[in-house]
Amino acid sequence: MTDARDDAPRLTGEGRLPGDPTPREYVARTIRVDHAGEYGARRIYEGQLAVLGRTKHGPTLQHMKDQEQVHLDYFSRQIPARRVRPTALLPLWHVAGFVLGAGTALLGARAAMACTVAVEEAIDEHYRAQAETLGEDEAELRGSIERFRAEELEHRDIGLANEAELAPAYRLLSAAIKAGCKVAIKVSERV
Repeated sequence: MTDARDDAPRLTGEGRLPGDPTPREYVARTIRVDHAGEYGARRIYEGQLAVLGRTKHGPTLQHMKDQEQVHLDYFSRQIPARRVRPTALLPLWHVAGFVLGAGTALLGARAAMACTVAVEEAIDEHYRAQAETLGEDEAELRGSIERFRAEELEHRDIGLANEAELAPAYRLLSAAIKAGCKVAIKVSERV
């Protein structure tokens, strides 16, 4: 005998525990942090382009930046449409993103690509968790996140194809950038 609930669409926040965010709070956090993350990603590529824009890597970096801009535009529309407060940390991500992009690019194209791989791997994990939590009531948001996730994985693959793993101190650089991304995600959800 099947339970009638087995056929019911899964809703955002279903199975949440006491103290967990409400579905509305979860969606607001999702939009806030994804807006901040896409803003930071665009700034990373702007920093990389400032250093490597006139090299053979310029068109590739511009392509990735253009995709991040599409993602950012989507979340920028969601902020007022859903009455979500953006993170108060955008001025920090404005500077930090550019510095991270330019700083890794100054270490060389491989280091810039290592930055891309590390950021995109952290974002892949983040977007996957969001897509798994969003229910059928948020199918459009979940679909956008899944599409953006696929493009972020494309960026990771571009970084790997451009010898990211041959960057000096790749493992250390990658671990530091991933840790920074995870902290930025947690803080931007709430602040």
